[in-house]
Amino acid sequence: MDNTATVVIPNYNGLKFLDTCMEALKAQTYRAFKVLVIDNGSTDGSVEWLKERGIDTIFLPENIGFSGAVNIGIKASATPYVILLNNDTRADSYFVAEMIRAIERSPRIFSVSSKMIQMGRPDRMDDAGDMYSVLGWAFQRGVGRDAGKYRRSRRVFSACAGAAIYRKAVFEEIGYFDERHFAYLEDMDVGYRARLYGYDNIYCPHALVQHVGSGTSGSKYNPFKVRLAARNNIYLIYKNMPAWQMAVNGLPIAAGMFVKYLFFKKLGYEKEYVDGLKEGVKTARGLDRAVQKRRDRKQELLVELELIAGTCLYIYEFAARQIAKF
Repeated sequence: MDNTATVVIPNYNGLKFLDTCMEALKAQTYRAFKVLVIDNGSTDGSVEWLKERGIDTIFLPENIGFSGAVNIGIKASATPYVILLNNDTRADSYFVAEMIRAIERSPRIFSVSSKMIQMGRPDRMDDAGDMYSVLGWAFQRGVGRDAGKYRRSRRVFSACAGAAIYRKAVFEEIGYFDERHFAYLEDMDVGYRARLYGYDNIYCPHALVQHVGSGTSGSKYNPFKVRLAARNNIYLIYKNMPAWQMAVNGLPIAAGMFVKYLFFKKLGYEKEYVDGLKEGVKTARGLDRAVQKRRDRKQELLVELELIAGTCLYIYEFAARQIAKF
């Protein structure tokens, strides 16, 4: 049987996660897939572990970031679908089967986001697909909420690349992950691009994955992550929003940045956040703008409506999480 999908796993010093991740893939009910690890210059024993077990791996001499690593894996894959999977995950035995089933529903589906639940807390969501808002905020749909509430398939703005399947041929049309992102928001960027080209990104509630979260970066917030995410959000807006949309959303985006500044100030990361924004503004003009390559007013308007809906969803879920604390 020919392989239908390649599971690409980027790894950087993730030795402590690899055994759990690989054992879960061995237990898959659907077998027409291969595994390809892209090791990003690990120094923690991952290289030796992978070689000892004969796992198909491309060993890179240095860390080129998430985007660069997965691009190598996607381009090296000879299958119609590519599943990107973080090393700090444990996939349910039906994961691959459900991902294949979901993406084959329509040739207009570019990506499918799995139902990611928190490792050790299977009743709590980690990610039910990623959303974007007019505030310029990307967020994980459902994060921290009751996993039982996310049982229906639906369109999302972007798949979370931590556990998602992609139609490989579409990358040739819309472009691959932007390696200048290095890490963070690269999946939102490629999902945004797919929407501009008229493709769908959907959420599959039947493809379950347990996720540790921040397995590589080591923490939810740190100086490196805050600076890079701030910079990459400027890239995301500049590359994908036409001038009219940036004008319409200008005030909400500015308000969103101010609120985030106050949030990171409380954590002591306000300098990193501002430095990231400055770097983004300074270097964004060197980037390719997706909206210049694909001008489709209808899709641009549909995207704007999705951003408004995403804002409403964020407010609703944020309020629900706060109420649940009482």
